[in-house]
Parts: sequence; structure tokens; C-alpha cells
Amino acid sequence: MAGTTVAEVMAELAGLEDPKAREVNERHGDDHGVNLSKLRALAKRLKTQQDLARELWATDDTAAKLLALLICRPKAFERDELDAMLRAARTPKVHDWLVNYVVKKSPHAEELRVAWTADPDPVVASAGWALTTERVAKKPEGLDLSGLLDVIEAEMKDAPDRLQWAMNHCLAQIGIEHPDHRARALAIGERLEVLKDYPTSPGCTSPYAPVWINEMVRRQGADTVA
Repeated sequence: MAGTTVAEVMAELAGLEDPKAREVNERHGDDHGVNLSKLRALAKRLKTQQDLARELWATDDTAAKLLALLICRPKAFERDELDAMLRAARTPKVHDWLVNYVVKKSPHAEELRVAWTADPDPVVASAGWALTTERVAKKPEGLDLSGLLDVIEAEMKDAPDRLQWAMNHCLAQIGIEHPDHRARALAIGERLEVLKDYPTSPGCTSPYAPVWINEMVRRQGADTVA
């Protein structure tokens, strides 16, 4: 569908608007009413179109931004462009997809990780922590894991919700992936009790770090640290 105009795409997105989907999405802080499976199907039809993606992002419509992230070429964005996009991504789903589908694939990911983690805006900082968690799991060489645990221990308890969630994920990932740091990660989780009472659906793993770490280690067949 090369050559598709923004107006045509916006008309199609408007046709996909579903009041029930909007109600569910708004409960999670996302102001759009498009079923994500239908959004992905539209993206599959459109295929990769970088110019169209940039135009859709510029509409400032949440569903259009999500679609833009599915049809863009992640490596085509400049560092400053990604930084500006993150600061404009104020709904949770747009923020998550931008980090996971675009920034993680960018050659600028490491530079942005370092800059964002130190940013005074907690939403921006949470993106830096998400990128750090990715490195903890996949490319930990050069990371100061003890230093990360120091920061988590000092700051996670009082961090704003989204930043706290990202730091907690990093804590759990350190405990899961790095046996030498597991006992300390568990101890920090137990002392801070962040997300200890978070409601968890049957069959799902609690985001409370000690439970999360031990469950994932158990699944891997390794020894847990009680």
C-alpha cells in the first residue's frame, strides 16, 4: 500500500474506533479506541513506510502514533529525533512501543539509555531504565550491576509509579540473570516491599521482585535463594 496518504489512514483508523476498546484502553491511560490486533493488521498491509510513519506521528493522535511505530524503520531516526519523540510519548502504550519496537533497535540506543536514565523527568528516566534492563538481560558486559543495585536500593521506594515499575523490572532481571547478585537483589526487594501487594491474576507471576526472581529461576532449573 505504498503511496497511501495520511488522510486515508486516519479515515481507516476512525472506522476502526470501538467504544468498548476505548473504555478498556482509557483504564490503562491510553486515549484511543482501536483494537490492537486490528491496528497490527493495518500495519501489516501498509508495510514499512518511513515517510508515512513520520507524518502519522506528527498528527499527535494516539492510534496514529502506535501505527507509525509499527510501520517505521527504527534505524532511520536520528538520536535527537528519538529523544523528542520520547518526550512527546505521554501515554503508556506509545511510550512502551517506542522504547521496545524502535529505540531498542536503534544505533543510538546506548547513548539514549545513559542520557535518559539520568533525566529529571521520571517518565523519560523510566525509558532509560527499560533500556538498562534490556542490557542486563542481553548485553551486561560493561554494566556496573552493583552500582545499579545501589541506585535501586536508594531511589526505587519513593520513585513515581512508572519509574518505580521500570526500576523494579531491572532489579528482578539482575536477580534472575546474575547469580552473583541474586542474594542482594532478593534482599533489596524484601526490604523495600515494592509491589508486594500488587494484584496478580491466576497463572501470572507477581511483579514483587523476590517472588518474580525465584519463580523465573525455578523455571530455568537453577537454585533459588530464599
